[in-house]
Amino acid sequence: MAKQLRILFVVSEAVPYAKTGGLADVAGTLPFALQELGAEIKVIMPYYGQIKQKNIAMTCAAENLTAAAGPLSLEFNVLTPAAGDAPFYFIERDEFYERSQLYGTPRGDYYDNLERFAFLSDSVLATCRALAFKPDVIHCHDWQAALVPVYLRHRWVGEALLADTKSLLTIHNLAYQGLFPKEKFPFTGLPPSLFSINGLEYYDKINLLKGGIVFADAVSTVSRGYSKEIQTPEYGYGLDGVLRTRAEAIFGIVNGVDYGVWNPATDPLIAANYDAADLRGKAANKQALMEAYGLDKKLVKQPLLGIISRLADQKGFDLIAAVLPELMARDIPLVILGTGDEKYHLWLEEVGPKYAGKLGVKIAFDNRLAHLIEAGADMFLMPSRYEPCGLNQMYSMKYGTVPVVRATGGLMDTVEPVDAAKGTGTGFVFKEYSAAAFIKALNAAIDAYKDKKLWRKIMLNCMAEDFSWQASAKAYLTLYKRLAAGDI
Repeated sequence: MAKQLRILFVVSEAVPYAKTGGLADVAGTLPFALQELGAEIKVIMPYYGQIKQKNIAMTCAAENLTAAAGPLSLEFNVLTPAAGDAPFYFIERDEFYERSQLYGTPRGDYYDNLERFAFLSDSVLATCRALAFKPDVIHCHDWQAALVPVYLRHRWVGEALLADTKSLLTIHNLAYQGLFPKEKFPFTGLPPSLFSINGLEYYDKINLLKGGIVFADAVSTVSRGYSKEIQTPEYGYGLDGVLRTRAEAIFGIVNGVDYGVWNPATDPLIAANYDAADLRGKAANKQALMEAYGLDKKLVKQPLLGIISRLADQKGFDLIAAVLPELMARDIPLVILGTGDEKYHLWLEEVGPKYAGKLGVKIAFDNRLAHLIEAGADMFLMPSRYEPCGLNQMYSMKYGTVPVVRATGGLMDTVEPVDAAKGTGTGFVFKEYSAAAFIKALNAAIDAYKDKKLWRKIMLNCMAEDFSWQASAKAYLTLYKRLAAGDI
């Protein structure tokens, strides 16, 4: 009988506990898919203030453990949900994690993020000891956990519990690298020699993600397209050279979708359930969505556009701002849900009243409304400058909501361009990052929408796609096995 693989996730967010982006969806779903395939999984993440506010009953799995943020040796407790078999373990240190947000406010990052996430990384060893858990692979996610592979090579050498443990670093978004002033290097707890070109030094700053890339046994990204893009100057954010040196150990595995949560046939958060055999509920959701945003009922026959996004340059909000006047002039309604950069908060607060009845804006994270947008919109817009994977285009397809996307990263991997003459494809795709290319794709989608027979065919094409986690989980399991066997 094959040995059961033991996998430890180290993450900074996971649904349903805390979320700012797609990382949380992956970290909250992939572990369960891996469990179903027979792996033993534990997930370590911070015990944030917003988790406390959910009043989830917790039991203390370990208390009065110690970990370091550089020269500071600090105590922490490990909590786990009291009910069910969720494999989550929360690092409780209120000084670091009991805050209103996860990483910062719209004005900027928290000043002590290096200390906060160095502490999270260092808590791994003590937590594994307390839980008597000897992982075959530690799967670290993004810059917040990128010190773990470095610690495995340079701080925890000689620790029998982790002597054979391999590390996998998944990059969900290369633009976020964990950059800090060099004066803070002592808080990493690493020898000064690692502040070098072959270590964590990056243009006279600390770069945590670079450290993870250099010292992890393997690196993965959340789509095949993105794994290639990040090795180019255009998408490499200054780390393309470092990544090219690890090219043989870089893998792309597209994220999956939890259809137990995102399925119009069973979704309890939408106005009416529907499926490919009976699409009538789609209209009821459109009506409910227009009412939720106070849109003009007379626009119901127009295609309703939806956006659920972090409000940031990466997500193409400069393009959205550029095409908005034309859409509004043509009475094409649009609803937007999300939070992000202050400049886009201010812009939306300004244009929202200007286009009342046509433009609906909610600057918030609202899960129920997110589900209603997926079900009620006719088209979903993702004009991203870059998109490591993207999940909303996959959610949208399940709901028969046709994506309009830029050909980048995971969007390119998951959306097949529509061929109107043949009735094939699942979305409208543009390549050049420009308002002109975006509006051209939008116009093609709007024209297709007018042909009800064609539009129904495109909707059904979308709903027939299968992006379930099973395939992704199998790919990760294969990668873990190779790592554990020393094949990488």
